[in-house]
Amino acid sequence: MADLHADTLLWGRDLFERGTQGHSDVPRMIEGNVALQVLAVTTKSPRNLDLERNDDRTDDVTLLAMASGWPVATWTSLRERALHQARRAQAFADRSDGLLRIVRTAPELDRFLAERAGDGSLCGVVLAIEGAQCLEGDPANVDVLADAGYRMISPAHFFDTEMGGSAHGMVKGGLTEAGRQYVRRCEARGVLVDIAHASPATISDILAMAERPVLASHTGLRRTCDNTRNLTDEHALGVARTGGVLGIGFWDTVCGGQQIGHVARAIADAVELVGADHVALGSDWDGGVGVPFDASETASLTQALLDVGLDEAALRAVMGGNVVRLFREVFPAGA
Repeated sequence: MADLHADTLLWGRDLFERGTQGHSDVPRMIEGNVALQVLAVTTKSPRNLDLERNDDRTDDVTLLAMASGWPVATWTSLRERALHQARRAQAFADRSDGLLRIVRTAPELDRFLAERAGDGSLCGVVLAIEGAQCLEGDPANVDVLADAGYRMISPAHFFDTEMGGSAHGMVKGGLTEAGRQYVRRCEARGVLVDIAHASPATISDILAMAERPVLASHTGLRRTCDNTRNLTDEHALGVARTGGVLGIGFWDTVCGGQQIGHVARAIADAVELVGADHVALGSDWDGGVGVPFDASETASLTQALLDVGLDEAALRAVMGGNVVRLFREVFPAGA
């Protein structure tokens, strides 16, 4: 199984200790048979988040960085925060004696999956960034972050950025000229453009220019739950037409309730709209939202999806097969 979004790195927990708080860590990934987990990095987050309108004048991550003892450079540089988190992830991998692997290329993915077929205790992670504010206005920083191992970058998180508008921003505009350069650089480097949290105008602009598959890592559909956070049918179908994937989230804003049945029905809605080959899991574990189960209980979703009518082929695709296909297609072919 594979999941497209967890914020676990942000909170400073030891990934090798089974937590009593939060949702995901290596022991719980092993218990839940989660082979691949995308670990997302947030570099700036406004205080008192609002679903509809946020500006960039406040930032809770600065306080977290100071309180957690991050390097002084991270207190003022959003790019340095992303680079620091990539180094932390690598430090965990280095400590693991091969148990935890950071997957950066298609060959690395294939090697990991081949080895995991014989050892279910192996865990693969992919690094992602929420919000292109960490590019600090310069699309060339895509290369810096790609070199650090990041393989997914979204144009915006909870506020508008120099690259494009957020669904929760003040202006909610489309891609800027710098944003267009960011998309092209991502495509050239094997980095997925993630439209989760992007404004409708930015999503339309990305889909109009995309030459590689586009991803929505943790999202929902407005047909399931009609709000600013979720995708219209047009945008969801647009992602599928690029060959991309919709990661359906597990919290009430995107799936309409707080029970596992709500998650299953939201996934079934997406399958009905775009087809089983373009739907995946996008939990938002450790993202400050309530979800009905943690990583250790992921297998419980299997029965819930059977109950809402998914067959075995669709189940295999949604629970991990589509993510593997997407990563194989987009990730770099070599070092």
